[in-house]
Amino acid sequence: MGEPRGEGTASERRMRAIRNLGIMAHIDAGKTTLTERLLFVAGRTHKMGEVHEGAAVMDWMDLERERGITITSAVTRLEWRAHELHLIDTPGHVDFTIEVERSLRVLDGAVAVFDAAHGVEPQSETVWRQADRYHVPRIAFANKMDRVGADLGHTLASMRKHFPDHVVAAVQRPLGAEAAFSGFEDLVARRTVRFGDPDDPRAFTAEPGISAEGEAERAALVAALADLDDAAAEAVLSDRDLDEEGLRSAIRRATLSGRFVPLLCGSALRNKGIPQVLDAVCDWLPSPLDVPPPAGVHPDTGEEERRPPTDGAPLLALAFKVSLLDERRRYVFLRVYSGRVAEGDAVWNASQRKFEKVGRVLLMHAAQKERVPSLGAGQLFAVAGLKETRTGDTLTDKAHPLLLERLSSYDPVISEAIEAGSQKDRELLLEALARVADEDPTFRWGEDPDTGQLLVSGMGELHLDVVAERLRREFGLAVRTGQPQVLLRETLSAEATADATFERKLEDEEIYGQVSVAVGPLPRGGGFRFEVSPEAAALPFLRPEVRRMAEDGAREAAEAGALEGHPLQDVRVTLTGATWREGASKPFAYKVAAADAVRTAAAKARPVILEPLMRVEIVLPSEHLGEVIGSLDRRKGTVLDVADRGEAVKVITCEAPLRRMFGYATELRSATQGRALFTMRFDRFDVAG
Repeated sequence: MGEPRGEGTASERRMRAIRNLGIMAHIDAGKTTLTERLLFVAGRTHKMGEVHEGAAVMDWMDLERERGITITSAVTRLEWRAHELHLIDTPGHVDFTIEVERSLRVLDGAVAVFDAAHGVEPQSETVWRQADRYHVPRIAFANKMDRVGADLGHTLASMRKHFPDHVVAAVQRPLGAEAAFSGFEDLVARRTVRFGDPDDPRAFTAEPGISAEGEAERAALVAALADLDDAAAEAVLSDRDLDEEGLRSAIRRATLSGRFVPLLCGSALRNKGIPQVLDAVCDWLPSPLDVPPPAGVHPDTGEEERRPPTDGAPLLALAFKVSLLDERRRYVFLRVYSGRVAEGDAVWNASQRKFEKVGRVLLMHAAQKERVPSLGAGQLFAVAGLKETRTGDTLTDKAHPLLLERLSSYDPVISEAIEAGSQKDRELLLEALARVADEDPTFRWGEDPDTGQLLVSGMGELHLDVVAERLRREFGLAVRTGQPQVLLRETLSAEATADATFERKLEDEEIYGQVSVAVGPLPRGGGFRFEVSPEAAALPFLRPEVRRMAEDGAREAAEAGALEGHPLQDVRVTLTGATWREGASKPFAYKVAAADAVRTAAAKARPVILEPLMRVEIVLPSEHLGEVIGSLDRRKGTVLDVADRGEAVKVITCEAPLRRMFGYATELRSATQGRALFTMRFDRFDVAG
């Protein structure tokens, strides 16, 4: 089961053997350690890199190795059981969640890693929702089973509580608990696996048969599948045993549907349960042929098309990442959905509407590169030579162009001033900031129009700390930074309408455009929505070009805000009418008129300030509960839940304004003598209190 079948064309056989997968988890769940073990077991590396020793292959940046965290997603390729695995190790810290987002966009499957002593943690939920957004099938691995407090049953219950839209079931039954964890019963194959040499993750023995408890758990696994798979349902209804092949096939079908998640267990650091993760990837995660091809839109006609995932089809690829390697040389990472990319090819960037010439084609192993002549459909790789291609751009065949949906990004929530150590370094700093922003869509920079100060913006304090340290190390700049400031937004709390006319005479030529708009609020998270009313859409002169210019004007006005100059969000702008003057109306006049109309309407629609609210989770000893809740109350935090984790540990979940949370880690450390764990992630913008 899971081996590539022999039928089909050579391209189809190659594609059937591919697995594009990501490793995703909360910070410190052991994600990168698991990745290092997978590489070693598959023979991709000959020495296991340790995160705590700063020697992990996939954490290739000096900053990652020093801090012991993953900052940027790293791509590698390995082989297992005649399968070609393209693997992305993603960051676990919330400040670098864009790396998870753009990785999941191009992956076909994922391995979700959980700390078996903690179950589902805040960033676990975030990455799970991201995987849901892109319909990525996944398997789960309960890691650190040797730790005090580790409990597969607790992890399973936690997953079922937090992810009710998925059916989660264990496919292994652990033998021994905590330090005595020595193996597991394979419920699918009905065999007992015992770990061997503790220094070798490849070492284990397997004997036929499982215990009565194992048989009961196997029956529960089949029953869980019965709601999702016809073969499993038939076995349950007819009281018939489902053999190994039948159960393995049922798990694959249910996993590919996106509704079922098989749960495995082990300890990556202690080299336990690693080969079985690779087996599960091959058996149960999809190949590129098992997932629907992405929908593309013809850039001229707007018609949707799905292109077959074969080497012989016209090129369709997504640039999902830009990275500076080898003394800041620029590389673009691609996922090819159809066609091939070869060294020297001229490819059409449908997003930028220009040709680019491919330099080297490279298979990546973290920061190491293997030059190859060409690569094709279903593969993840990097190319050199693309100077204008940006993250989210579509590369295609100009004779058969398609545009893929752009990658989702996140707006920054925090900013700080930055300056070069000397005036002569300012130009170098500007260039360096542009290079960093080229890599990272969540990093923004610009000049304060009032003070002339350079401002950098990002997803959190750690994000901006890492950027500043990179500027010092990689670009040799002695930068100084100011105190972090919260970035605000604005929204509307009422409906309003306005008309605006742009009328000018330039060099004896009359220019005219007039629009009417209605504005109003959207629910939180609604973003910015531009619509055209049916009455306006019926106007014969409202061609696509005129609509685009009106939308551009509306968006520009929204960016400038309606109260204090912060961008408007969670708002709807509807173009309700327009007039045309023959011989005088020009599309750009409707851009100016729309911007003016939106400014006027927004000012009447009771604008209010929005601030970032953070979801906070604190794990702490029970005796400090009252003191910590008091500290959160002083910071305007709202406690949402207090849960037990064992006999003497509490878990507080709350939300609090970001502006109140600066320095909280230090206060918490002092209040609990360093015995509390604190995580915080952006939740939403809401009305400032």
